[in-house]
Amino acid sequence: MGYKRSPTAMIIPGKAEPEKLSGWAAELEKRNLETVKTLYKALRDGHAEKLVKVVRTELEWWYHGPPHCEHMMRLLTGESTAKAFRFRPRRIRAVGDRVMVEGWEGEGEYWVHVWTLSHGIIAQLREYFNTFITVVLRVSEDGDEARLWRSSDRVRVRVHGSLPDLVLSV
Repeated sequence: MGYKRSPTAMIIPGKAEPEKLSGWAAELEKRNLETVKTLYKALRDGHAEKLVKVVRTELEWWYHGPPHCEHMMRLLTGESTAKAFRFRPRRIRAVGDRVMVEGWEGEGEYWVHVWTLSHGIIAQLREYFNTFITVVLRVSEDGDEARLWRSSDRVRVRVHGSLPDLVLSV
């Protein structure tokens, strides 16, 4: 699987001034952020009809964590209800076509979702449970990277024991 460049990393010579490209990228990120917020609100309120509007029918899903903690997929497939596990986002950040969401409820309940959107629809979910994540953008073939997002330091001090720490390169 190849990687797809984030719109914020694209350079289109002669097509747009840097300020306009930045404005376009900021608008894209704002729309993606609102789409993901709509998803969490629909899950919380039990509105399946809203989910259908923002999530691709064949969602690509990756999971890392204990098998019994695959809560989001159970919610999206209707196997579980929002009462079984409540996702309460604590921190959300959009970067290009990705939206990173982090949440925790207590000890042993730390999660990160990395949503990828295509044309305003959620196309991919990378779900991490009890795993710290650093998201980096690969910016050259030489291995140069830019850190886009990292699990909150506030969570790191709250967790008792150690958790895996993974790097997601996009």
